[in-house]
This record gives sequence, structure tokens and C-alpha cells, in this order.
Amino acid sequence: MFKKYTIPFDLDDPRATLAHRDIILQKPFLKRLYQDWYQIFIQKSKEVGKGIYLEIGSGGGFLKDEFPEVVTSDILDLPVVDKVFSAEEMPYKENELGCIMMLNVFHHIPRPYLFLHEAERTLLSGGKIIMIEPANSALGRFIYKRFHHEPFEENGPREIKPGNPLSNSNQALPHIYFERDLEQFAKDFPKLKINKITYHTPFMYVLSGGVSRSAMLPYFMYNFAKAMEWLCKPFSKQLGLFCTVEVEKI
Repeated sequence: MFKKYTIPFDLDDPRATLAHRDIILQKPFLKRLYQDWYQIFIQKSKEVGKGIYLEIGSGGGFLKDEFPEVVTSDILDLPVVDKVFSAEEMPYKENELGCIMMLNVFHHIPRPYLFLHEAERTLLSGGKIIMIEPANSALGRFIYKRFHHEPFEENGPREIKPGNPLSNSNQALPHIYFERDLEQFAKDFPKLKINKITYHTPFMYVLSGGVSRSAMLPYFMYNFAKAMEWLCKPFSKQLGLFCTVEVEKI
């Protein structure tokens, strides 16, 4: 019998974000998956090796525990983050940031082009944006459009309605900016280059139960499940539910 996690708060209530964080920390399978994703952030940050390491939308996660050097931030005023601000207007000087990290955040930013302009301004030369986001794979579209509360509109506009930081979203925004509208990206952000988009994680998050249900597999089977995902790697473009996007300031 799988346990269902019910959060007694509106999604945009800061208490909901803190409750989700507690769930992640209490579920070994899901926490390990986050740790694997965080290793991507840490590795890419250390490849840059200079500047301020900044995470945006940190409230529901625990990157600071794994990477003490990072500055955590959120648009919500939460006791677990270092700074509170909007990604559309960041309190940093030009060429000050070495790496900007985001986990399932980009698709909640109302006007992503404002964030990208801010990233272009604040990143130092060679600095990077590293984000993990929903992927526009065949399986991703099937799952997100039928079984997820957030919309996935790959043919939608380049912005979403502001005012509700978590309940308003379009999970396809990363696809729109970094895959669908490549010519527009090159024109709007001449100092930013999309280095790589890697599709991955076809079923580990589903098996973890996310923040809604208990895990489908016990924690001791994590490495086995991960090995099965590795075998699916040739089909990641069709099956990956998430993608890692790497953007560099040139």
C-alpha cells in the first residue's frame, strides 16, 4: 500500500515549500536522487572554479547541505535560504557570478527572458547556468500532460502569468527557450551559448514517488534501478523525463 502525502497548504504558501523539503529529506530514495542531481551542479560549478555560486529557487531542496559554498535563494521568504529575491531582478553586480543552479525552477519564472538577461549581466566570462528541468521527450509529454498538475504546453508562449510562484508554470518553457526558439535565443542573448542539453531520468523520479507518494521501491534497490536507467541511455531522447541544460556566458 503506497502512502499518499497531503500538504494542507496552498502551493504558493511558503509552508508548502518547507513541507515538500521535509518530505524529500525523509524519503531516502528521493533524497538520493536529489543528491545525484546536486552532484551535477557541484561538478559544473567547480569546473568554472571562480565567482559566486548561486542557487535560485532553493527553498524546497537541500543543496546547501551538500555544497556549503553555494548561496541559496528563493522568491519566497523562507528560513532555509540565504537571500530572497526574484530571478527576474537579481541583486548582483556585473560579472560577479560563477554558476547559477536551478532545479525545477525555470518553468516557474513568469518572464524567463528577464532572468536570462540578468544571467547574461551577472555571470562572469565562462560562467554557467546549470538547470535540471522537465524534458520534452515522448514519454515526458505523455506523463506531464496526463498525470501532472502543472501544464506542459510545448507550443505555448514564452512567458506565463506572474503572481503565483509555484502554482503558475509551463513545464515546457525550457524546451521553448533552449530548443524550439533557438534563433530567438541567439538574437536576444548574444553573450549566452547553449553548450549542451542532456535528457535523462526516465523512471527514477516516478519510482521515488516524488513529493506526493511513497517510493515504489525500497532504498536498497536504488543502485539497481539506476543501472536499469543506464541501460536505457540510448533512448534518453525519447524516454527522459528530465533534462540538464548547460548555458555558458561567452
